[in-house]
Amino acid sequence: MILLNFGHPLRPDIVEEIERCTGKTVETLLDIPVQFDQEQPFDAQVAALADRAGLSSHDWQTRGILVNPPAHPLVALGLLAELHGRMGYFPAVVRLRPQAGSLPPTFVFAEILNLQSIREAARTRR
Repeated sequence: MILLNFGHPLRPDIVEEIERCTGKTVETLLDIPVQFDQEQPFDAQVAALADRAGLSSHDWQTRGILVNPPAHPLVALGLLAELHGRMGYFPAVVRLRPQAGSLPPTFVFAEILNLQSIREAARTRR
């Protein structure tokens, strides 16, 4: 699977936890830095951010892709909309959580959120 990391660099132990949780090997880990100009519209910046993954239209639609979203909530929301358009469904995303009592602060793997399943379940509550 391809792991698109739009967050801080992922330690090897976190990647191993992701593989254990998904039952799939991370074949490609793409660290994609996120830097947005607050003075410019986000829509074009979000498209450019997704482009930096270097994936073809075929890859977006056929490869197993997991996303570690950016920390900025509006960037993450825009990126998820962009990825949905490219993939045809919402991707699954990695959730990290702060490790209690760690100094300096560190993050550990928490879970994989299957956004498409969440969406489908929400449709039953319309």
